[in-house]
Amino acid sequence: MNYWLVKSEPAAYAWTQLVTDGSTAWTGVRNFQARNHLRAMKKGDQVFFYHSVTDKQVVGLARVAREFYPDPTATDGDWSCVDLAPVRPLKKTVPLETIKADAVLKTMPLVKQSRLSVTPLTPAQAERLLKLGQ
Repeated sequence: MNYWLVKSEPAAYAWTQLVTDGSTAWTGVRNFQARNHLRAMKKGDQVFFYHSVTDKQVVGLARVAREFYPDPTATDGDWSCVDLAPVRPLKKTVPLETIKADAVLKTMPLVKQSRLSVTPLTPAQAERLLKLGQ
């Protein structure tokens, strides 16, 4: 299993909306590195849902429900999306400040490449996020 982090502004698409929808196509990614991460996702992979811009915290755990396919919102270019389904909210959110201060998490791509909307996590980082989210 692989582990990922996806970012979304709560005003654009919040965790609560994913829970309400039951699943969603993760569309609109227009960065080649992030697109390649989408293409590497496998069905069942764990995905941490991060609220960016205003909240700046990991709020929930989702899973890849469908592997990559052509992004239907793309009008040009070779873009992909995946389907995500909610698993559960974290009991305690994990703020960006905590991530930056944590020995295991401070090397996450979220910290080093803050504009990238889809990033991989190591198993140790995923385990640490789950522990902090209890």
